[in-house]
Amino acid sequence: MENIKLFFQERAFGVCSKLGEKLHFPIDSIRLFFIYSSFITLGSPIIVYVSLGMLMKIRTYLRRKNNPVLFD
Repeated sequence: MENIKLFFQERAFGVCSKLGEKLHFPIDSIRLFFIYSSFITLGSPIIVYVSLGMLMKIRTYLRRKNNPVLFD
């Protein structure tokens, strides 16, 4: 069970951890909110989660592109 947990934690977008850091809120509570709200609203928070994850990836890509590393 621990291997499955580590597999998903390594390959997740990190949206819950970023929100937890920004809002100073426990990460586990945010994850539970996404899970419960997904069951109640038939999956609409999953769309929000994926879109936030994609925005985070695009944002890091653009930051790397704007700040190239120069070697002397």
